[in-house]
Amino acid sequence: MSPSGSEITPDQFRKLTRELENFRDIAQQLVPLPGEIPTIPGFDIWGGALPLAGPVGGDHITYIDFKKRFDLPARINQAREAGRPDVVENLTRCQHTGGIALIDVSGHRMTDALLAAMLHQAFLLGALYELDRFGQITRHLFENLNTRFYQSSGTNKFVSFIYGEISEDAKFRFLSAGQPYPSVFSYRHGRFMEVSPHLCLSFPPLGMLPSFNVIDRNTTESVLGFKEGYEINEWTLMGRGDILLLHSDGLTEHSGPNGAYAPQRLEQTLRDVKDLGARHIFDAITHDLAVFATPTDDISLVVIKRT
Repeated sequence: MSPSGSEITPDQFRKLTRELENFRDIAQQLVPLPGEIPTIPGFDIWGGALPLAGPVGGDHITYIDFKKRFDLPARINQAREAGRPDVVENLTRCQHTGGIALIDVSGHRMTDALLAAMLHQAFLLGALYELDRFGQITRHLFENLNTRFYQSSGTNKFVSFIYGEISEDAKFRFLSAGQPYPSVFSYRHGRFMEVSPHLCLSFPPLGMLPSFNVIDRNTTESVLGFKEGYEINEWTLMGRGDILLLHSDGLTEHSGPNGAYAPQRLEQTLRDVKDLGARHIFDAITHDLAVFATPTDDISLVVIKRT
């Protein structure tokens, strides 16, 4: 029915269909291309999002290969001329680092991709300012994003988020806001490794509580109070062939008549394909989870294998 109570006319229906198609096309433009996956010596990386309904959904992945996306030599020269050795040092480290952001908006309709697209653009724009100011992406960016989404998104929508950086020295640093912890599969032992709880700090999804340690906190009202400051987790991928999985809760909560897919069935799949490259491991997992049971949520997965 139209707002006036009459039925939607064929012309109105075609117009609405074109609008949805236009929105779909815009959202699909944000899907990362294979060439955007970071190239880090010593690592093989592949990932993707599997929308539950239609070509796009609430899950989204953004890759940052700093040396490809930004002109780091020009920025280093600029920082050196400005007498900022700290920024020079950070930018130099970025030349050997790749970033991965995994976004999960509650819901899996095409229109839920709007929030993911908003965060995608806000994150990349913020990254530009962070590099100019600090020479690296800091926690300050995520405090501002959190407060911004608290002020603008609806209370019935949550945005889980994890951002991690992998470097040539096998260090993986990440910040998690409502996302499952990454999983580390040991090539040598053929199983998932336990990680100490103090290396698994997590925070509420973006937008649930405003950040306390931002300069504009006095202009933000919150009945439930403020969020504590974000902290960074740092892991080390120790052995050759070890596999790190970044994933949304669509994978950890995937289940069927035989129970939960993770960790047992997922672990067995990794044992079967641990000698393959990251793309083939990704394909094997996504195929096997569909065989195990029909998905009921969007699923995102990034495979990082130490070679």
